[in-house]
Amino acid sequence: MPRLRGNLHAHTTFSDGVRSPGDLIAEYERLGYDFLAITDHEGWIPSTYWRALERQPSNLLLFHGIELNYDPLDQHVGKVLGDREILHVLNHPARYRLSVRETIERIGVIRADGLPLDAVEVTDTGHRRPLYDCPEIPLVKIATDDAHRPPHFGRAWVEVEAHRDRDSIIRAIKAGDFALGFSAT
Repeated sequence: MPRLRGNLHAHTTFSDGVRSPGDLIAEYERLGYDFLAITDHEGWIPSTYWRALERQPSNLLLFHGIELNYDPLDQHVGKVLGDREILHVLNHPARYRLSVRETIERIGVIRADGLPLDAVEVTDTGHRRPLYDCPEIPLVKIATDDAHRPPHFGRAWVEVEAHRDRDSIIRAIKAGDFALGFSAT
């Protein structure tokens, strides 16, 4: 089974990214990625968002998603949609300057409120934040580049050994069957 490289958190001009969906997809194709999740901010997207993403031509396996606002804690949660599977990610705890204890507390509050969490980002705009890559945090640790603009593109990724379909990739990530990747820049 081939190893597939992808990013699970990226933004376009539908929210606060600087690239159109087509240009962002082309950038990740150029970087040699196999899959990409477009996860624009929920409060910013127009009603045409989902249809527009479906119409994007790509050699990449595209995941549609959204970055949810969990307002009680001012926390972003990534929601990456497979065909039947869904991956929920506690996004960028480093940006909120959370300690490990505070991260664990947030996970508990969010889960108790009915929003499942499967993974936590150990990166902030693609820079590795080792504090969150610890066994105390009870979630799978993923790397994303949270792509908003060119310096972010290609900084961090996950590599999975899975069939080239959305649900297989999400199941592999939930099971922890993947490796993290980071660029030197």
